[in-house]
Amino acid sequence: MKTLFLGIDVSTTGSKALLVDEQGNVAATAVNEHSISTPKPLWSEQDPQEWWTAAAKSIRDALKQAGVSGEAVKAIGLTGQMHGLVMLDDKGTVLRPAILWNDQRTAEECEEITQKVGFDKLLRICGNKALTGFTAPKILWVRKHEPEVYARTAHILLPKDYVRYRLTGDFAVDKADGSGMILFDLNRRDWSPDLLKTLDIPESWLPKSYEGPEITGVVSASAAELTGLKAGTPVVGGGGDQAAQAVGVGAVTPGIVALTLGTSGVVFATTPSPLIEPQGRLHAFCHSVPGAWHFMGVMLSAAGSLRWYRDTLAPGMGYDDLLAPAADVPAGSEGLLFLPYLTGERTPYPDPLARGAFVGLTIRHTKAHMTRSVIEGVSFGLRDSMELIKNAGLGAINQVRVSGGGARSPLWRQMLSDVMDSELVTVNTTEGAAFGAALLAGVGAGTWKSVEESCNATIKTMEKTTPDRASVKIYESYYQQYTALYPALKPSFDGVAAL
Repeated sequence: MKTLFLGIDVSTTGSKALLVDEQGNVAATAVNEHSISTPKPLWSEQDPQEWWTAAAKSIRDALKQAGVSGEAVKAIGLTGQMHGLVMLDDKGTVLRPAILWNDQRTAEECEEITQKVGFDKLLRICGNKALTGFTAPKILWVRKHEPEVYARTAHILLPKDYVRYRLTGDFAVDKADGSGMILFDLNRRDWSPDLLKTLDIPESWLPKSYEGPEITGVVSASAAELTGLKAGTPVVGGGGDQAAQAVGVGAVTPGIVALTLGTSGVVFATTPSPLIEPQGRLHAFCHSVPGAWHFMGVMLSAAGSLRWYRDTLAPGMGYDDLLAPAADVPAGSEGLLFLPYLTGERTPYPDPLARGAFVGLTIRHTKAHMTRSVIEGVSFGLRDSMELIKNAGLGAINQVRVSGGGARSPLWRQMLSDVMDSELVTVNTTEGAAFGAALLAGVGAGTWKSVEESCNATIKTMEKTTPDRASVKIYESYYQQYTALYPALKPSFDGVAAL
């Protein structure tokens, strides 16, 4: 019987099950969706039971699609949305809906954390500012606003780790996802007693942390009956979605950067030590690779900016048709710049009040100019993260591995290469985080000796894009103008928000 590894991705929109063989071939993939609840402004919640129901069905669907039984699955890896808060009582019962990564209710709690811990100390210990997306502020919010829930709490889990609990009965978290709670000591690669004491969060509530390929437990008999898996199948730590995505494209050593061009944009760089950006403008977390860490810059509206533009000004038009005329517009869109802050921004400006803008419009500009300007603006925004990474002590960047829906455009790939003055490559794998989770499972099962070996065995670079020297020079000048726009417009953004 063929040996397969199962990657489970508990994303915001659905739970995916992906079966991968020892050569890295995808044997089957299945997804079942989740619903999202927004009971109040700024709130974003989900029912954890939906994750488990969807994951169990996706596993059954994938096994059926591959024509195999659970006996074929040698090991399981987990990945998924980061930073969410799941609270359980001492019997393992969920106490309230999970508060998600994109929930924005915790601004006061972020200020409270910063005041109690101190900005410099917080950055030194966990590598990050206190932001509304992270888990720790959510815990404080529940303590303040739902004391009856807080009083009954015995366990805190992240979203994918609730699915782990239902699979195995074990409370566990991988170090990459755990560090995103901002309760981790980056240097220790484990929970920070200092932060927990300062914030008065019981350490007993937090699960044991494991490296990405480390076995955390095995599939229980009850979960096997529900999913079709074999009882006793090992489950490894896995990783948060971005760390697992990096494994899935082979960005597991310093010098290889992963750039994800989806609705949001992510620039991910492996670091050999727990480096910290001095002002906290980059996220600094543990990697799914044992003994490695990473920087991450997050742009909230990357390909999402192009989708907004298309849906608003060219509804119904295919992206290829929309982008084709933009290829004939000169680099720099003849002086038209676009700020892609349509949903606020995270990196380098953690500002929910930042807004999108076209700057430099003249009667000469056409729809083709505006289209090109949108993807140039997103490219400049992603370069912001790349510049921070370069300046934070990482060293040389040898290659950028690009993935996501926007990466399918040759025009956009060339533009990114020119804007960043770096070689860009695509890879043969397109399943991202779930594929990375499956590789981590293979390492845990002993099929590969290391995460690097698993990537070398299964991931190949495909199309290569190199910078055009003339365009690099043009874009360098335009990028300098782009970086001046946010500081200049910040007072206007705040003023409009106040109105």
